[in-house]
Formats: sequence, structure tokens, C-alpha cells
Amino acid sequence: MSQATIEKSVEADELPVTRHGADPKGRAITRTVLAIGFVVLVALALLLVFTTSTEESARTTIGFSLNSFFVALGGMHPLVQIPVILVVFGVVVGIILVLIEFAPRPGRGYFIMRLVACLVIPVLAFLLLRPYQNAVLYVVAIALLVGALLFFADFRARQGAGYLFQLVLFMAPASIMLILGLIYPAISTIFKSFFDKTGANFVGFENYVWVFTNPVGTSSVINTLLWALLAPVISVIIGLAYAVFIDRARGEKILKVLVFMPVAISFVGAGIIWKFMYDARQGDQIGLLNAIVTAFGGDPVQWLAIKPVINTLMLLIVFIWTQTGFAMVILSAAIKAVPIEQMEAAELDGTNAWQRFRNVTVPGIRSSLIVVLTTITIASLKVYDIVAVMTGGRDETSVLGFEMVNQQQRFQSYGHSSALAVVLFLFVLPLIVYNARSMAKQREIR
Repeated sequence: MSQATIEKSVEADELPVTRHGADPKGRAITRTVLAIGFVVLVALALLLVFTTSTEESARTTIGFSLNSFFVALGGMHPLVQIPVILVVFGVVVGIILVLIEFAPRPGRGYFIMRLVACLVIPVLAFLLLRPYQNAVLYVVAIALLVGALLFFADFRARQGAGYLFQLVLFMAPASIMLILGLIYPAISTIFKSFFDKTGANFVGFENYVWVFTNPVGTSSVINTLLWALLAPVISVIIGLAYAVFIDRARGEKILKVLVFMPVAISFVGAGIIWKFMYDARQGDQIGLLNAIVTAFGGDPVQWLAIKPVINTLMLLIVFIWTQTGFAMVILSAAIKAVPIEQMEAAELDGTNAWQRFRNVTVPGIRSSLIVVLTTITIASLKVYDIVAVMTGGRDETSVLGFEMVNQQQRFQSYGHSSALAVVLFLFVLPLIVYNARSMAKQREIR
């Protein structure tokens, strides 16, 4: 086969490039149509959200729905459920792969395949959710509009018709999971934080005022800040000390395993272990701390009841115990990556061990320190298990993560719970943004 024949066959397999992508006027028209379509889509979505369903409204079904599938699946034997799920998963993946492979190709048949997929798949997906009868019109309109916008944008894509279709179809499963599991709950939580405990009456910022003025909410915020300030700093300091000194020890591997073991324990397990450590009772003590206290003639101490700060510090010790090994492993690997030439040059300049550590090692592991600090800080802001297992939030030990769940499950106050969740999110967000920007800068340097 000649080189010209090969080049022609390669060109034939490529997606056709439309003139709209290279034409500034065509690109402007595409952007305008997409912007108008997006505005209409948002309006339809808002109408769908605010369309209240009556008790008489029945759900519309196409003879099959996700709800009926899961109900039928729940009635099957567990050994039958597994192959059924695998078959359904395989069918869905197979359809997606077929469309990804064949639909982007040039030709009238593939054009029709893309058009049908863009219009039919969204409609079926929305109807599988069994909308209420008075919402079917909005559901179908949204589905058709989404498919039409995708088809229009794909047809006028700079890379050629079929490129955008293939890209969206490939990303759709993960995007749907993110929307249903992350984006929609986040928006819904923010929305509910402005309503009362029943979610029926709009109360504005009253729930946020409650968070920062009510004793329960205030103590939760203060304790969360204590966790976020002390836990990562102490964990990193101890972990860094371990990383420096264990690297020079003989039994490095064994010592690292022993220090890292608490990381493998769940927060619930760690809470139960340390609850026995702090245990106080009349008679023989099973708690290690009170056994030591009574051995020296003292009285048993209720460590988890000493408020306002001591009991919180006792809980912090448990968290630090579980995170020190994580910090040690990451920082130990980072220290080993510091160029030995820099250490030798600093030693030749007459510096001592502390000066080399401060001026060479620490700057060399700065990026790892940032990652470890932000990771542990985020984990400390979201802590729930340790507080729930050890104190149940009593004696002013509650944190935002625990109080959020407590307000919802115990008091059925969805407004307070949502406000606490939003405040917790605002605490975590700057750390996530900072971490992401630091990682982006590192990629640019590399």
C-alpha cells in the first residue's frame, strides 16, 4: 500500500471539520444560541423545582423505572442480584461504547444515530425517574432541549461533527454521578439553610445567627476551629520528628510500621480504644490513665467531662494518634527525595544538623508539608466518629460535623443542620482552593 493511499485512508477516518468552527461569525452564532438555550433550560428547571405536586398527582412511567428496577432487585436472592447488576451494567457500558465508537463517524447513517441518541437518551433518562404527572411536560422539554443543544454544538464544533458528542458521552457517567451525589445535594443544602426546621417557611439568615449565637452552635464552631488549628500542626510536628529520627535508626521499617498502624484503624475503633484509656470508675480501674492516677494515690478523673477545653484536647489526642503515621510516611518519602548534594554542600559550609534541617530539608519538603497540613486540616474539620463514640457531643465537645448530624437526626431540624453544613463547607473551601492552586503551581514548575 502506497503512502498516498495510507494518507487518504487516515483522512477518511478523521471527523469532518465544519466551517462554523473557523468562521468568527459562525462561532458567535453558536455561542448566542447556546447562551439562549441555557437560559431557557435554567428557567424550565426552576419551573420544575417550584411546581408543587398535589396528592392526586400520580407518577408517570414508561412501564419501567429505576425505582421499579431496584424494588424488583431487592426482592431477589442475593446470589441472583450480583449477576443481574453485572448484566445491566454491561449493557449500559456496551451501549455507551458502541455510541462512542460509531456515532462520531462521518456519514448520513451516523448523523442519524447521533441525532436519535441526543434526543432519545435524555428523554428516557428523565422519564426513568418517574416524574409527577404535572411535571412531565417540563421533564420532556428539558430533555429535548438538552439533546438539541448538544447536537447543535456538536455539529458546529471546530474539531468536526461527532467530536463533542463523543466527549460528552464519555464524560456523562462520571458527570451524572457528581451532579447527583455532590452538586445537587450541595445546592439543596444551601437552599434549605434559609428555611425553618420543617423546610416550609423561609427564615432568611436566622439559622446562621443560631449557629453563632446559640451555645450549642457556638461551642461547635469554637471546637472545630481548635481541631483545625491544633490537630494538623501537632500531627505534622510529631510526624516530621519521627520521619527525621526513624530514618537514622536501625529498625527503620519496623518502627515505621508501628507508627503507621493507627492510620489503618477506623476513627470508631480508635475512639473505642481511647475511651477505655480514659475510663474512670469506682474500684479497680481499667483505664490506663486513671490506673496511673490511682496508683499514686489520686482519685479517678473523668477526663471526658472536664470542660470547656480539656475534654476537647483529650479527643484531639485520639485524632493526632491516628494521623501522625500518615504525616510521617509522606514526609519521610519527601526527605529522602531532597538531593544529597545540597546536604553535602551545606555541611561543607560548616553548618550544624539543625541549620541543615531548617535551611535545606524544610524548604525541600515544603510542597509535601503543605499537602499533609491541608489534608489533615480538612479531615479534622469533618471529624464526626471520634466525638460520636467517645462523648456523643456532651460537655461542650460537639463539633460542626457531629452537630450537623445531631440536629437532623435527633431534633429533625433541617434548617439548623443545613446551616451548619454550609458553615463547615465555608471552612473547608479555602483549604481546598489553596491546595489546588499549590498543586497547579507545582505542575507549572515541572
